Amino acid sequence: MGGLSQYGEMTTVYLGRKPAIILNTIELAKTALVLNASSFPGRPPIPILIWVTEGYGIVMATFGHSWRQQRRFALHTLRNFGLGKKSMEERVTEECSYLVPEMLKLEGKPFDPQHAIQNAVSNIICSIMFGDRFDYDNKSFKYLLEIVKENIIQSGSLVGQVFDLLPIINHFPGPHQKIYQNAEDLKAFIREAVKMHRENLDPDCQHSVAQTVNYGGTWLFTENPLLHDAGTDDIKSGLLFITERCHEEIVRVLGYDRLPNMDDRDKLPYTNATVHEIQRCANIVPSGVFHETTQPTKLRGYDIPKGTVIFTNLTAILTDKEHWKYPDTFNPENFLDDNGHFFKPESFLPFSLGPRVCLGETLAKTELFLFVTFLLQRIHFSWPPGVKWPDMNGIVSVVRSPEPFNIICHSRGSTE
Repeated sequence: MGGLSQYGEMTTVYLGRKPAIILNTIELAKTALVLNASSFPGRPPIPILIWVTEGYGIVMATFGHSWRQQRRFALHTLRNFGLGKKSMEERVTEECSYLVPEMLKLEGKPFDPQHAIQNAVSNIICSIMFGDRFDYDNKSFKYLLEIVKENIIQSGSLVGQVFDLLPIINHFPGPHQKIYQNAEDLKAFIREAVKMHRENLDPDCQHSVAQTVNYGGTWLFTENPLLHDAGTDDIKSGLLFITERCHEEIVRVLGYDRLPNMDDRDKLPYTNATVHEIQRCANIVPSGVFHETTQPTKLRGYDIPKGTVIFTNLTAILTDKEHWKYPDTFNPENFLDDNGHFFKPESFLPFSLGPRVCLGETLAKTELFLFVTFLLQRIHFSWPPGVKWPDMNGIVSVVRSPEPFNIICHSRGSTE
């Protein structure tokens, strides 16, 4: 997607016959989504998502009382279960202790790491939701992760676009019915997990969202909205763009045996910068999660009607030559000052901004730093010899994810 140099600060595009506006700079994005937040917090209705979620959820929910209630509940519950606290770090660190052996199962042989990483990331959500994790060889959970990934790709494909133009096709057979069936399978899986924990509750020991929600007496949240925000697919995409320099820094500061924690970020500026550069280059949601104006407003002197769709051109913002030292290449120096200290440019906003900022930002930051640091501390990654590098544009649908690829892992240790 082009940016300021091609199309100016604001661009109008037509979605069918309906105009939408693209914000191409960080300055304009802040003006709209932060300074004029009360006018831009809506979400346009997406027929295929409404169909499979029955209109519930948080990320894509229409702005209003229901969204506020669901988001407030989710934030409150996540904080109760350690969001931003040591207990959340401990959940991630525990999962790392399972992930490293899983990555080394085929030591020295090429393998696709995406399932293991997706499983590890999803297990953090499961430990919050159900107080438990799923083994990497659990066939039911493996199927669940596959259908979540398939639905994300299909929802942004031609199938999803045709459905959004002609939602009446929900009454007819076709590939869109597989999206619906996948969503139903996901809901059935989560309902069964909630039911199992509901039947085995210990009133004096509440370790999961499912238990808290049950004791709160409001099954509205587990039976509907949380079903549609329980999966995370967006963190695994960037974990594998790594450098040997990170390992050297990690071992110099932590050795091979001390587990990393979030307090280590200041001591590991290059590793922290690399984690942020992974996010910048991975650019998981290139045009941002779209907004919609909830009332008539003005922006840069232009009248914007109520119900106008707003895109944030994150591709342009994350590669703006005015704000990045190395906008078009992967280089952690984008997040380091002249003294080698970490700093974060204002154009770094992978989680968006304003009232609809990503609900899981704190959790995502914790996972990214700890997973990357832990893996680089314990594993040497290499590319299979003679194998072509995948298309770095990735697969772009609802989110941007990497093409399938294989890597080789070797264990590191104190004998090196």
